[in-house]
Amino acid sequence: MLIAGDVGGTKTRIACYEKDPVPLREKVYVSDEFKHLEDILEKFIAETGVTVERAVFGMPGPVLNGTVRVTNLPWTVNEVEMQTRLNIGEVRLLNDLEATAYGIPFLPAHDLHVLNDVPVAADGNRVVIAPGTGLGEAILFHHAGRYYASPSEGGHASFAPRNLFELKLLRYLLGRFDHVSYERICSGIGVPHIYDYMRKSLHIRENPEVAKAIKEADDRTRIIFESALNNKSELCAETLKTFVSILGSEAGNMALKVLARGGVYLGGGIPPKILPALIDGIFMNAFTDKGRFSEMLRQIPVYVILNEKTALFGAACYALGL
Repeated sequence: MLIAGDVGGTKTRIACYEKDPVPLREKVYVSDEFKHLEDILEKFIAETGVTVERAVFGMPGPVLNGTVRVTNLPWTVNEVEMQTRLNIGEVRLLNDLEATAYGIPFLPAHDLHVLNDVPVAADGNRVVIAPGTGLGEAILFHHAGRYYASPSEGGHASFAPRNLFELKLLRYLLGRFDHVSYERICSGIGVPHIYDYMRKSLHIRENPEVAKAIKEADDRTRIIFESALNNKSELCAETLKTFVSILGSEAGNMALKVLARGGVYLGGGIPPKILPALIDGIFMNAFTDKGRFSEMLRQIPVYVILNEKTALFGAACYALGL
């Protein structure tokens, strides 16, 4: 019996499998209610009665020498320690975007929304860029007839402005942070920075109701996006357009760096929620805005991943050797 897991700062999803990546049992736990990931596993095993031979987990954070310090949780997880404590034959930790990448070749068509409908190169590399709370990135390299995933912390690479507006945005953020990465802007934690800058610099009058909701919200990004999509706020609408444009530019950067002729896949929690803003042309215009290589980028397929369980599915695919 195989256990696979998708560990997140908010929730952890665990499932068990036998011969294919269709879960026999699946449960979701609130992550911060547990002191260790092993506590969640022990509860899952007790609740399901399964005998575990192997376990694979997608983890938020870089996995170094079988160990990961989990982002947004006070957990340090080690493969050997978990294997010993739970008496499991084999434990493997993957970065969560690495796990997502392993699932991509096996996603059915209905789990994808096409943004750029062009032919896929069967032997082409692929990339995943996933804006959620943070900005995750991963690469799928094609070799000898199959794909191999490589984790990346590319979301923390330095933000590169493309125009005078973005240059001023960078200057504003450099007054607040020592380092401005793409994640500082192109993620759930970054969207309020765009909003605050635009509110101060563009002098667009904000809807008082929206301004009050944003000020009082625990999740400002959710209110900003909802207000933009529901046409309640011009300022929020401009914030969303800026976010989409910068996301498109960084996706294009990734596509260039690995020649992703097999496709670019937008994962994470944000893209499915802002799909109307991704299909109006702003994203693809920024994606292809690469000078002499613009035409090449127009020939790269782009998709939005609609299945929120892709990291769990990918961890299972990896463990089953698909």
